[in-house]
Amino acid sequence: MGIASNCKYPMFFGRNLNSITCKGLALIMIALFLRVVLLPSFSGHGGIDKNNLDLIHSRSLSLDSDNGIRKDKFLEVPQIVWGLNNQKIAFARACLTARMLNRTLLMPSLSASLFYKEIDRLQPISFDKVFQFDKFNALCNGFVQLGRYSDLRNRTGVYELQKGSGRKWTVERDLDQLKEFSEDSFDGYEVIRIVGKNPFLWHDHWPVKDYARVFECLVLVDEIAKEADKVVSKIREVGKEMGSKSQSSQSGADPDSSLSQPVPYVAVHMRIEIDWMIHCKKLEQRLNVSEICSSKQEIMERVGNIAGLKSPLVIYLAVADSLLEDSSILAGWKEGLLSS
Repeated sequence: MGIASNCKYPMFFGRNLNSITCKGLALIMIALFLRVVLLPSFSGHGGIDKNNLDLIHSRSLSLDSDNGIRKDKFLEVPQIVWGLNNQKIAFARACLTARMLNRTLLMPSLSASLFYKEIDRLQPISFDKVFQFDKFNALCNGFVQLGRYSDLRNRTGVYELQKGSGRKWTVERDLDQLKEFSEDSFDGYEVIRIVGKNPFLWHDHWPVKDYARVFECLVLVDEIAKEADKVVSKIREVGKEMGSKSQSSQSGADPDSSLSQPVPYVAVHMRIEIDWMIHCKKLEQRLNVSEICSSKQEIMERVGNIAGLKSPLVIYLAVADSLLEDSSILAGWKEGLLSS
């Protein structure tokens, strides 16, 4: 007999079921059976398992959508400090924080000078004195947004967000804080002002590609770009001079042939400044290792032993000379390596 005329399960939770109910119950049971049997095999083809949930979570932090950032709500951050490279990282982190909160980042103040503890010697400089403001917004349109303080309508609508610091302030706690301030309950504030440690010390929640996208939007103002071009030109001049002397010492060499050849050089980030040496020594003590700090002599030896380097070669040194205790960094390099 079929299901329509009779039911194998006449009682369900103590109640009689008619034939129509039996049909419905049978269909539900069939659907549940198929789900249990087939779903595991589909988990690799769109099923939501734990790995997929983690993937969805990571995508939500990668901020892939370009639907635009609100221009009537703002995030304000403390002055960004330390060297230019660190300032770029800190600026990108501030931008991505503002993006996660769906707010425009108020144009931050950068630092025109390096300092070690002497905060009173720090010289602030506006972002648009270093990078092109309009160019940045044009290139990063829809991804992150910079605003000016003149864009504010009511400066009294400010909420101060205290960023945590220290070892107890974990990545998870920082992320929970950002999620909390992404909720609608904080939309009433025109400005969220972050107070506390500088942005470079914030925890990181975004993939490298998001940082790279912000960096691609940073274009130096013409005045600084011209100074950078002078540095490159100086490196090339030194290289050409070295190349000419090397070829002139060789019999039968064409002295003008070096002018058409690219001038090789190696850039060395020479970390021997006061602030870095103090930081790395403390880090070595904390981790009980002795492989973080490097002396001037060790750096020179490592560069001189790089496989594949052909001398003569120009060595361009990137170092904060205002924080140096040893001013003799240009001397003592391996023969054939000309430092500049």
